[in-house]
Amino acid sequence: MNKLKMFCYQCSQTAGGTGCTVHGVCGKAPTVARLQDNLIFSIKGMSAYLYHARELGYTDTEIDAFLKRAFYSTFTNVNFDAEDLVKLALESGEMAIRTMRLLKRAHIETYGEPEPTTIPTETVNGHGVLVTGHGLKALAAILEQTKGTGINIYTHSEMLPAHGYPGLNKYEHLVGNLGGAWFDQKKLFSQHSMAILGTSNCVLLTKDDYRDRFFTTGPAKLPGVKHIPGYDYSELIEQTKTCPELSGESNDLTLTTGFSLSTILSLAGKIKRLVEAGKIRHFFLVGGCDSPLKQATYFREFVERLPSDTIVLTLACGKFRINDLDLGEIDGISRLIDLGQCNDAIVAVDIALALAELFGVGVNELPLTLVLSWMEQKAVTILWGLLSLGIKGIYLGPILPAWVNEDILVVLQENYDLRLISDPQDDIAQILGGQA
Repeated sequence: MNKLKMFCYQCSQTAGGTGCTVHGVCGKAPTVARLQDNLIFSIKGMSAYLYHARELGYTDTEIDAFLKRAFYSTFTNVNFDAEDLVKLALESGEMAIRTMRLLKRAHIETYGEPEPTTIPTETVNGHGVLVTGHGLKALAAILEQTKGTGINIYTHSEMLPAHGYPGLNKYEHLVGNLGGAWFDQKKLFSQHSMAILGTSNCVLLTKDDYRDRFFTTGPAKLPGVKHIPGYDYSELIEQTKTCPELSGESNDLTLTTGFSLSTILSLAGKIKRLVEAGKIRHFFLVGGCDSPLKQATYFREFVERLPSDTIVLTLACGKFRINDLDLGEIDGISRLIDLGQCNDAIVAVDIALALAELFGVGVNELPLTLVLSWMEQKAVTILWGLLSLGIKGIYLGPILPAWVNEDILVVLQENYDLRLISDPQDDIAQILGGQA
């Protein structure tokens, strides 16, 4: 547990003129300060999703109004009520669900409903552009502007799910995905002589050997890196032509993504029969924000140890811990199902709600367990979204978020049965009643 009780330095009253670390000079209690921090993290993540929805012309006045009210509640000498801040956190979860639904609608109505798609992880001969981040609009623009030029487009990390959208996959020069989660980029970008486009968050400070061929767009900006404010990527394309051509490198590994809500619902009857026949014992959602922490190896080991009568849903960059595994099928249903980007957590939510309706039970009565990894603010947004729906028994790791103190942890454990990951085999045995 984080020993520092609080840290607040947003006004001139701060202790010693540097920051209040034990109790606020204004009277703010440590738990109030941490709940305010949590609220800011949650609405930061929500803002990221809202940004991409607005890129495509989709807005929601209720979300906008909540963001203003929530931000104002963290202002100096406004809200000292810890109970109200918990309610605001849950309301931020409700608004996060609403925001993710807005963005998903924007993506589907713009690029079509995702379809299960297999993606190569190798390079082909010729010039290439590597697109990282989350911005589908930026990817669509670079695909259109490089059509017929002989330049191939590759995705990295959270851009992998773009291959599942018909409106993006229609471009024949969208040829594959390279690398895994966000933190491999320095090594990966040095290896491949192509221009790189960073479209949103999850960009790292560059190395010297590829800085001159790295471009940012949208909210992403890096020192010493050319920023493109709009969607005209002609300068990047010209830079690409000066890079050495890639030589084809064979790789037998392929990845599958694009499992949409409609795809899963089309299998609802079959899923119900398999569950009732005992062929599917349990569903797991294993994914979230990946991190380079050593403890994150837990998630791969967890999935590798799962019995063969279980189904694994995954999403966000946490999927790169497991999406190269061959888990096989259960009567034609893949045991590993990639639902998409971190914002596609809404797909997982809607699948859970649909399964609950299918079996005539509450969500917490389903044979479903969420095992989530977290790294940054979007993960906090998703967590509160799940809690706002009353979902209990979530396993979270690889470490406890530092803003959680003992008071907050007690509330989360007592009200939502939030659990920290431990040993993979022990957790599986606990979830499956000792029958792993």
